[in-house]
Amino acid sequence: MKNQEFNLQPEFLEDDITKLVPLEETHFNALFEIASDPLLWEQHPIKDRYKKEVFQSFFDAALDSKSGFVIVNAATNEIIGTTRFYDYKPENSSIAIGYTFLDRKYWGGSYNKSNKKLLIDYAFQHVDSIFFHIGAENFRSQKAVLKLGATKVNEMNFPPTADGILHFEYELVK
Repeated sequence: MKNQEFNLQPEFLEDDITKLVPLEETHFNALFEIASDPLLWEQHPIKDRYKKEVFQSFFDAALDSKSGFVIVNAATNEIIGTTRFYDYKPENSSIAIGYTFLDRKYWGGSYNKSNKKLLIDYAFQHVDSIFFHIGAENFRSQKAVLKLGATKVNEMNFPPTADGILHFEYELVK
């Protein structure tokens, strides 16, 4: 199955808890409403992403990636966050999952695990390795990827430039 084309934005990924819907321009307002909560970004390297102009560039990059999703509560059809694939390297049989955030009322439950499992199960049909890049101070997300079975494999600047922000790289192997 690995030789099939890897569509980084499939139309249909869902379980009983969440649906992942390809990101569209029309999702901006719902996502910004969630993102405008400063506490959401407290442990995040980009702490001012709650500001509209900062969030706009995050959103535009997600849209341009053509691999972003809104996370939808399957029971209520409410948009509760976003996530995406990035850094696909067919030659290494790897991809990264990240740029994820959830409305704080969905923290600590099964929603993050659900959307990650949907992406992981789908990605493992095409790659052998999945990476997560998490800010050094983002303890919540570090604990979450460890619960998924990922292992810390590297410390790096992200983006990988001299003025990038220290991130920990975690790997989940098929």
